[in-house]
Amino acid sequence: MIIARFLLQTVVLAFGQLWANRVRALLTALGIVIGVASTIGTVAATSGLKGYVLKEFAAVGASRVWVFPRRPRDQPTRFSQNQIRMKLSEADGMLAACPSLALLTPIKQFVAPVQYGDRVSNNVSVQGIRPSWHEIEQRFVTEGRQFVEVDDRERRNVCYVNDKAIEELSLPASASGTTILVEGRRFLIVGVVETKAVSPMFGGGEARTEIFIPYGTADAMKPEPMFGLYVAATTKRPELFDDAKAEVKFYMRNKRGLTGDDPDTFGVEAIEQFITQFKNIAAGITALAAGLVVISLLVGGIGIMNIMLASVSERTREIGLRKAVGAPPAVILMQFLVEAVVLCLVGAAIGLAIGYGIALGMIKIPGSPLSEAEVPLWAVLLSVGFSAGTGVVFGLFPAIKAARLDPIVALRHE
Repeated sequence: MIIARFLLQTVVLAFGQLWANRVRALLTALGIVIGVASTIGTVAATSGLKGYVLKEFAAVGASRVWVFPRRPRDQPTRFSQNQIRMKLSEADGMLAACPSLALLTPIKQFVAPVQYGDRVSNNVSVQGIRPSWHEIEQRFVTEGRQFVEVDDRERRNVCYVNDKAIEELSLPASASGTTILVEGRRFLIVGVVETKAVSPMFGGGEARTEIFIPYGTADAMKPEPMFGLYVAATTKRPELFDDAKAEVKFYMRNKRGLTGDDPDTFGVEAIEQFITQFKNIAAGITALAAGLVVISLLVGGIGIMNIMLASVSERTREIGLRKAVGAPPAVILMQFLVEAVVLCLVGAAIGLAIGYGIALGMIKIPGSPLSEAEVPLWAVLLSVGFSAGTGVVFGLFPAIKAARLDPIVALRHE
């Protein structure tokens, strides 16, 4: 109880001293204010950017995996185009050989002119897919029917269009049952699929015209080796990517007869891999922010030490008087130490207010990618803790100096 009362009195006295020299105290604490405000602002921006990026990744599909042909960078001329490109037999056997994969579809993509009536659209993206594509891409038929296995097996001339294709080709609002020409071949529209805008992170925000046909039909239209295929798949769970990658790599190397030091002639990528990379980058940014904070607090701490030493010189007679009436050195030390800590915490409070203001500004900006910015509790505790620690470390030397003053010498001080 006595100790609590003493600490309370010391804190009140410290506030009184700061208020008496408030302009000097504010300028002294400026380094602390800048350090804490920059910490809160940077952490909020990083959290907002992380939320935005992860949401965009989730929209693409966190469990998705792509397997595609890739020429080895260190031996670019060793393998022929035919050795590099993926074969349908490789795609067909992959799902059974890789237990971590849940769904799989080969995709053959090319561009072709598409015509309806007198409306012609050149360079339209045409993709050959299988029925599992819907679950993999999370894009479903909004009108009409889905492809069935017989469409692929018999290479039927049926297709999907998206809303953008309906708009660009002036198709009927209910496009199912309409016939269009794809590279001069008649195709019956059997369904309309959801239009998926491309995120700015993945090439732009505007949706594009798309035509989807059965994979077998695409293979019949473009059997040439230059129109190679790639595989889109999903893992059973996002965290199984490493297992899936190892399984696919073993399967493909075995299928292609690659042994020993032979480089891979294919690539395996996943959204989960990019998420991990981004999280590492975000952690690096946060660590950099922490380094800047340490520098700011160091500068602020030096300023606080300087002002506390000046305060000891200004109040030498007061210290001598207090010692003369019986104040022990520990009480004098505590008084100046608490003043330094209070000064740092006041600076931290101002910095927190500014930092929260910055975070609120990020959220309120229309269309801001940082709209999910938030200040986590750990950032607040870290800022306040570092500020208090700065006060203790840099206030200790002036406090010790004050505590060791000889009362006789102090009373004679002018």
